[in-house]
Amino acid sequence: MAQKKLVRFAAIETYKNVLQYPENMAGNWKDFFGNENPITLELACGKGEYSLGLGAQNTGRNYIGVDVKGNRIYVGAKKALAEDRKNVAFLRIQIGHLEAYFAPREVSEIWILFPDPFLTKSQAKNRLTHPRFLAQYEKVLQPGAVIHLKTDSRELYDFTHEVIAEQGCEIVTDYQDIYATGKATGVLAIQTHYEKLHIADNRKIYYLAFRLPENGVVVPERYLKTETRNGKQNAAGDES
Repeated sequence: MAQKKLVRFAAIETYKNVLQYPENMAGNWKDFFGNENPITLELACGKGEYSLGLGAQNTGRNYIGVDVKGNRIYVGAKKALAEDRKNVAFLRIQIGHLEAYFAPREVSEIWILFPDPFLTKSQAKNRLTHPRFLAQYEKVLQPGAVIHLKTDSRELYDFTHEVIAEQGCEIVTDYQDIYATGKATGVLAIQTHYEKLHIADNRKIYYLAFRLPENGVVVPERYLKTETRNGKQNAAGDES
């Protein structure tokens, strides 16, 4: 397994559609793609299945799968190259550092697909719909941009609802079971590997689309402080 990862990491070093901790990219994605089409991010993209599906359905937008795990990015990047999918790219960074790689208002949409729900209370700050992450998204999103969440976790779905209510976000769409209600069409019909497993296990698939509040995201003070756990500091905004 270790050897396989090494091979994959070596491969993405040569892939023109993969950028790893790049410098001076904020504000310059139009040069990378060669156009000024709107940019959509898929956060914690894994193998990039959704980015590929979205890119195939809409060639008039640019899609960037964001993840820190290069061996997973390899799968999607390789497929995108094989399909000559020029509007799909991958960015290997930590999600909490988006503002270092995108200029204000450079991103027009965000998708979060089946992220780790971090079910214990002590891990709540790592949920990708937590206020500290929403504050990061706000720094790069255009006003009125939509954030999409698709998950099999009722806990994450409920948590996100609580955050939306607390922050004063606007709910655009809310489906508690997209397959039972016949809503799995268009972009919602795209399935990741994990979604297929969840469906086979008869799990509900929840979908929430929402906009950030016009008056800005407010991060509770306790999350702005650098936390110390087991002698190791974990600054707000970093993935653990």
